[in-house]
Amino acid sequence: MDIQALTGGHKNFVFIGESGSGKSELALNFALWLQKLNDKKVHFFDMDMTKPLFRSRDREKELAAEGIRARYETQFMDAPTLVGGVTPSLKDSSVYSVLDVGGDYIGARSIGGFAGLLNSDDAMAFYALNAFRPWCDSIEHIDGTLGKILGVSHISLNKLHMINNTNCGPDTTAEDFLEGSARLADILEPHAKICFSTVREDLYEHVKGERAHPVFPLFPLKLFLTEPWYE
Repeated sequence: MDIQALTGGHKNFVFIGESGSGKSELALNFALWLQKLNDKKVHFFDMDMTKPLFRSRDREKELAAEGIRARYETQFMDAPTLVGGVTPSLKDSSVYSVLDVGGDYIGARSIGGFAGLLNSDDAMAFYALNAFRPWCDSIEHIDGTLGKILGVSHISLNKLHMINNTNCGPDTTAEDFLEGSARLADILEPHAKICFSTVREDLYEHVKGERAHPVFPLFPLKLFLTEPWYE
């Protein structure tokens, strides 16, 4: 897919969504894609201050190996922490900034202070949705969760781009992806446009030409955050 046409003119990208929506996986892959453009430095911010599991900071070495600067604040027990350097990076025209925000409205509070910059013309906000998750099984559930997140993050609704992230980890099949994509399209498309779909990279060739898949651009996804027994 031509992601560059989709994101052209923007330099700051924030990924939000309910816990378990797969936004961290998506944010990691997106940062790696930006790095391959080789026209700006990429700064990756792990803003998750709500949980100790499946956080993008756990892949700091992989990001560094690709030339991406990963930034986060070490968490002490369950105390909320906020990473530094976000504002300078968002303002720096020579840098792509990718913000991976902690799950639900509690985690989304971490970016409320940057709303002015994240609502500017050079920023995009992505909302990850997985039709196999309970908070995505109806427009009422999606609207309820999203409303709380936007309320504390202060991101404008018109800045938001919906992402179909139908993924159940390494066990996901092409049939699972097609079923989840169709389900989310039925729920969401009457109300909001789906920007693109993610699909595990080894399934990409299997589904890209399938008529059963709604017509969204496809973004191949490498899995970084999986259970230890899959590694």
